[in-house]
Amino acid sequence: MFNDRIKIKQLLSGTPTGTEVVVMGWVRTFRNNQFIALNDGSTNANIQIVATLGEFDEAILKRVTTGASLKIVGTVVESLGKGQSVEVKAKTLEILGDSDAEKFPLQPKKHSLEFLREKAHLRFRTNTFGSVFRLRHALAFAVHQFYNERGFVYLHTPIITSSDAEGAGEMFKVTTLPLEGAPKNDKGEIDYTQDFFGKGTNLTVSGQLEGELGAMAFSEIYTFGPTFRAENSNTTRHLAEFWMIEPEMAFYDIEDNMNLAEAFIKYLINYALKNNAEDIDFLDARLAEEEKQLPTEKRSGLGLREKLELVVNNNFERITYTEAIDILLNSNHYKKKKFQYEVKWGIDLQSEHERYLVEQHFKKPVIVTGYPAAIKAFYMRMNDGCEPGKETVAAMDILAPGIGEIVGGSQREERLDKLEARMKAMHIPLEDMSWYLDTRRFGTVPHAGFGLGFERMIQFVTGMTNIRDVIPFARTPKNCEY
Repeated sequence: MFNDRIKIKQLLSGTPTGTEVVVMGWVRTFRNNQFIALNDGSTNANIQIVATLGEFDEAILKRVTTGASLKIVGTVVESLGKGQSVEVKAKTLEILGDSDAEKFPLQPKKHSLEFLREKAHLRFRTNTFGSVFRLRHALAFAVHQFYNERGFVYLHTPIITSSDAEGAGEMFKVTTLPLEGAPKNDKGEIDYTQDFFGKGTNLTVSGQLEGELGAMAFSEIYTFGPTFRAENSNTTRHLAEFWMIEPEMAFYDIEDNMNLAEAFIKYLINYALKNNAEDIDFLDARLAEEEKQLPTEKRSGLGLREKLELVVNNNFERITYTEAIDILLNSNHYKKKKFQYEVKWGIDLQSEHERYLVEQHFKKPVIVTGYPAAIKAFYMRMNDGCEPGKETVAAMDILAPGIGEIVGGSQREERLDKLEARMKAMHIPLEDMSWYLDTRRFGTVPHAGFGLGFERMIQFVTGMTNIRDVIPFARTPKNCEY
């Protein structure tokens, strides 16, 4: 029977000496033919197994190699070694799975993150990725707890969809038609009426539009699932498959939306600080070591824990897009031509602009509101009283240190006439979106919502600089392993 084992985290947290335990895990190191460092993934800490000399068959001990899996039955005893209070004196030692020491890729030494990305199926066994993915789990749990405590309904929105919530067109097509010799219609175009769904379909880029339908009945819903962008962005901030949390709330305006988003971010960070202190401290030390290798001007100046505590203990700065542009134009950074991208009213803020506002000007998270309508999606509420040519929408982005945009949202356009006019101007066919417009025809209400990129949130909490290191198996251009 295997389910009588004790996890190493639990064992180390106060199992009395003299207790007989069953421990299972993978070998990290084996010293002097008697000291085994065993890890089971419940914590970065190893338990030392003492295989007393002369008590075990030499043939068995030769199979105790890095990466091998063991079952140990033994007694918890006080440890004389440094950095550990207890260890397990083995009575029986069983090899559950051998590991060829010469071929096992993760030798007991420091490996680069680039190397570990190529060994993603094994990188979970390292301390860095152990901490990252335990934190990913904790944050996912905290997401559901946050919304459940507030009475939100968890809504599963479709992964296969015929709508494009972003209007960007960078979507993965879903079809059962043959790639060669697909049927054509009279216009010479692919005839999707003969496809599985009878129309063109794609992998979702957002659950927002369907989420709005739920909010019009339940008042407050949230989605939490995978989304897909066929954007050829080979950067440290983009993935082709990533996870999004998207709440939609009836009877909310833009200020309510900002308040919820700020409370949500702080809740997630507080949860991690409280429940994953050991992992955060490990990653904090790792980041500090990494920063020592950087030139002084590129160092953040804040430790990971320090940064997280700064966020939860301070109100986010709130400014308008127009104020943000003025700050950038008046900055020494702009005057010394240090921005790669131009700065003027009407641009979509680039990552370098966002990070300047957060990291150098305000030195804390910033919420930017009132973006130009021309660069935002059709469903965002038009602000009243704008001067011609400078129309803005009730949009908001939350910018975080080291990441840039971490949340994007808006008050939605609840006025049918305004929404239809905007859709026509953006050449979105009204007949195809009749189901969406029905929410404005039958009992429309002011409502709002936002999307938080889960991987970017994990990047922020873990201090990892590449988004590919916070998702188990990254999907990026020209890369779809596993």
